[in-house]
Amino acid sequence: MVVGPQKKDVRPRSSRAGQDAVPLDRAVKEKLSLSWNAARDAIRTGKVFVGNPGVVVTDPTAMVRSTEKIELVANAPRPHIAHRSALERGAILHLDPAVVVVNKPAGISTVPFGDETPEEAKKTLDSLVREILSKRVPGGRGRAPLGVVHRLDKETSGVMLFTRTLEAKKHLAQQFREHSIGRRYTAIVHGSFIGKRTIRSFLVEDRGDGLRGSARPGRREGQLAITHVKALQPLAGATLVSCELETGRTHQIRIHLSEAGHPIVGESVYIRNYAGPRIAAPRAMLHAAELTFEHPTSGEEMSFSVEPPEDFRTMMLKLR
Repeated sequence: MVVGPQKKDVRPRSSRAGQDAVPLDRAVKEKLSLSWNAARDAIRTGKVFVGNPGVVVTDPTAMVRSTEKIELVANAPRPHIAHRSALERGAILHLDPAVVVVNKPAGISTVPFGDETPEEAKKTLDSLVREILSKRVPGGRGRAPLGVVHRLDKETSGVMLFTRTLEAKKHLAQQFREHSIGRRYTAIVHGSFIGKRTIRSFLVEDRGDGLRGSARPGRREGQLAITHVKALQPLAGATLVSCELETGRTHQIRIHLSEAGHPIVGESVYIRNYAGPRIAAPRAMLHAAELTFEHPTSGEEMSFSVEPPEDFRTMMLKLR
């Protein structure tokens, strides 16, 4: 946690009797006598730390408990964004002529979305991997070929697979279409999740409120999505769970967990209908823990797993 000379410690209280949690922006505004804009700006620029040990929370709408410790550090730097050096320190898990397997840091997009500046586009995961590969190729020049066969959300950390040839891309894309690739995620979710559960629904682009979500029961519009969820460890107001994908739809895990009443801690989109106290977190606590696939050239089954990053482990310690 960053500590500076202009720090104030506050403990937010509910603005209504019997309410145990309030939005972070309200807590900061009321306790520090700031305007709404000033409070939200402090949060969005990474100057507000929540909990003990403190973690940066950049979502003004995150709910904090009345007993939660809050620190405002006026001279704190902006939240760290993953960059090239983070990939150069052991992030390449496997490299051969057909594929490259990477441990993706949280806070970095898999590919550009078209609205980035030229400098920002250089910091997407595919661009950084290409740059590393170009240095490993004899001569070290030119644009290294790299195929994208799946994606992780910007806030999600963990195992990612890229291809290096057109044939490898076709082969692995077929595996993804057939759902034969094994994908296991670890997540910290709100509330007490008990036992095992298979969540099955048809996902649509707009469930009626502008968000992706499941079609109404009995209707088969959209894409079939199946997630197998298992409780791993109970936490304070939360649960560590394992999620195995039988299908791999956009935001599938986030949607299914939210609709099951257990949105991911740090979730900022699929949480509007959650009535319980929200646990503040610097990002959505979702980690791609394991990836298993058939090598496109040798046919060998390959499996790669990585432990959650430091911010994920810190959140687990905080909630024990």
